[in-house]
Amino acid sequence: MSLFSKDVDAAFQGAGVKAGLEIWCVENLRLVPVPKSSHGKFFSGSSYLILSTVMLKSGLSQHDIHYWLGKDAKEIDSALVSDKAVELDAALGSHAVQYREVQGCETEKFLSYFKPCIIPIEGVFSSEVGTLDSQTYKVCLLTCKGDHAVYVREVPFSRSSLNHNDVFILDTESKIYLFSGCNSSMPERAKALEVVQYIKDNKHGGRCEVATIEDGKFVGDSDVGEFWSLFGGYAPITRDSPCAVQNESSIPSAKLFWMDKGKACSIEETSLIKEMLSTDRCYMLDCDIEIFVWMGRNTSITERKTSISAIEDIVASQGRSTSTHITFLTEGSETATFRSYFDVWAQSTVSNLYEEGRGKVAAIFKHQGYDVKEFPEDDCQPFIDCSGILKVWRVDCHVAAVVPVAEQGKLFSGDCFVVQYTYPGDEKDEHLFYAWLGCNSTMEDRVDAISLMSAMVDSIKAHPVLAQIFDGKEPLQFFSIFQTLIVFKGGMSSSYKRFISENGISDETYDENKAALFRVQGSGPENMQAIQVDLVSGSLNSSYCYILQAGASIFTWSGNLSSPRDHDLLDRMLDQIYPTRQAISVREGSEPDSFWDAIGGKAEYPREKEIKAYEEDPHLFTCTFTEANIANNSLWFVCSLIAFSYFQVKEIFNFTQDDLTTEEVLVLDCHSEIYVWIGQHANIKSKQQGLTLGKRYLEADILLEGPSLETAIYVVTEGHEPPFFTRFFAWDPSRAYMHGNSFERKLAILKGLAPELQVDF
Repeated sequence: MSLFSKDVDAAFQGAGVKAGLEIWCVENLRLVPVPKSSHGKFFSGSSYLILSTVMLKSGLSQHDIHYWLGKDAKEIDSALVSDKAVELDAALGSHAVQYREVQGCETEKFLSYFKPCIIPIEGVFSSEVGTLDSQTYKVCLLTCKGDHAVYVREVPFSRSSLNHNDVFILDTESKIYLFSGCNSSMPERAKALEVVQYIKDNKHGGRCEVATIEDGKFVGDSDVGEFWSLFGGYAPITRDSPCAVQNESSIPSAKLFWMDKGKACSIEETSLIKEMLSTDRCYMLDCDIEIFVWMGRNTSITERKTSISAIEDIVASQGRSTSTHITFLTEGSETATFRSYFDVWAQSTVSNLYEEGRGKVAAIFKHQGYDVKEFPEDDCQPFIDCSGILKVWRVDCHVAAVVPVAEQGKLFSGDCFVVQYTYPGDEKDEHLFYAWLGCNSTMEDRVDAISLMSAMVDSIKAHPVLAQIFDGKEPLQFFSIFQTLIVFKGGMSSSYKRFISENGISDETYDENKAALFRVQGSGPENMQAIQVDLVSGSLNSSYCYILQAGASIFTWSGNLSSPRDHDLLDRMLDQIYPTRQAISVREGSEPDSFWDAIGGKAEYPREKEIKAYEEDPHLFTCTFTEANIANNSLWFVCSLIAFSYFQVKEIFNFTQDDLTTEEVLVLDCHSEIYVWIGQHANIKSKQQGLTLGKRYLEADILLEGPSLETAIYVVTEGHEPPFFTRFFAWDPSRAYMHGNSFERKLAILKGLAPELQVDF
């Protein structure tokens, strides 16, 4: 069994096995590997192939293939690297996403691999080891655009190149000048400082002065005088001419074509559904500012190469902008952006194909002697000290009533509760607040719970984390805090009682004198729950254990797929709910008639092993507000920018702690829970506003088929991040407490000054 066929280049031997980047360049019409020491150096006269491999938490490998075309690259080299991208995808099981990258118009995902930036070099790549000729240092003027992924482009060394909107770097032999246009953003200026540091380290050996010039401020500053003297003296910058701004209030059109022997044949349908895509054809989805090429799994490598080449020719012949991104997808590797253009898309099919591909590729790699990571074991770590102090309030009639300590581990699905947990931190006590919303609670109680929790948070001088969670969707950490938790049916609040009375609904509130069925779950004595479920056979599941209260009798039922750990939890929970009762132990398949009679008779229930969902890899998004009036609150994607209602979000790829910019609000999407992070200088100040933004994010369904509306939402403020948030980063605590805006912080680091810390206990 071989990973490679005669159609695949031998240069790809072993490619994609290990996480990280692998880069090849076209030299003399063949691919040669680029050494790691040269990763990030791109010659404008060459064409490159880049493979990014990421090992996901699921145990799968995610591959992204990019081919980069220098502005001066030969056409034959560009065509070759395009073909090689298709071959590499096939070698990896046809599950990679391929991106066409044109110099100066790269995708943000591509730029994220080479932080802080790439600065293409004039000339052509050579694998031969040579020496650089000593020559006079070339003074150059660069423009920097972008606040997370930054585009660096050389512009003519002239005053006319400067403007008020952008940030510029003037690189001279003895000093680097950073000029910030008065209309540029603070995050953009801060990002440009990272580019300055990059130039200082790579072109000046770390030895040169750095000067910062602010547009419009030039009195009494020698650096400013030096800067303008290089342009022949100071003179006002001409006012920027109004630029053509794309109207983002209109949804980008999407037109589907199928490829037939190099020709694009239009599909005249106004509504797109997945079933239009045939597995033995290639298609082009033209979305104006972005083009997708979809290749069926039953198409050959030759067919794919022909279709891709034809589409690139079509784009060139139409005179489309070089900023038009082209993304290539093989059936089963569709991105959320692509799927968003279809009215109907069966997500389960994608998952099944992905699993199928995972098995094939894993088998191939194992055959070649490589170690392939299997699905990880459940991670039950709560990440905080769970021996702290717990306080619980029940919400009723617009007030929060304290629940006695002996009863605070008992919640009702028809009620809402506010939970405060205080635990020891590194230097002081930390506070965590939850609004727990019962699945059958009223909207009135839910609104009150959020409002009352927010008031409690505001009354504390510390900076607690605030969270909204739903009954049945609780994060593991919530269970670990309670350790033992029982969730009963029904409710005690006046709002709940009034609702069921007005709607003629029978009151299911737990009564120890009535029959009741509890599902037992958890990972151990420090994390176990009993959840009251409907008193019917369909509530049973072979993967769990249950407690049945039936009049004078108590039954414990153990599913055939349950484990010894589950049986231990069953005994422990029985002591919690019925400490003085003797139970009748029943194994699945040997139930007495009295057991079935108590739950309404025998019926079908799930008997297959329940597979627990693995933890998704996190995604980080910026959130910005817009004044655009979006009709019908529609969701669409524009160059990976997603607009919904009054705010926009954009993904930050390969994120780090540095991407938590103090002027911004960001959402860390972990699928089972999301974190809204609020920077100290952001335009959102209250945690309740952050909670609202989190709800808007969930409504937008950014990742498609992603988190549900009942996903747990945490609100975290800069400088007070809890361990269960920082675990997603390589965290440096000193950076979390730095004073000043993002530009001032980066400048202090660049100039080697001890950062001023802002301590707020």
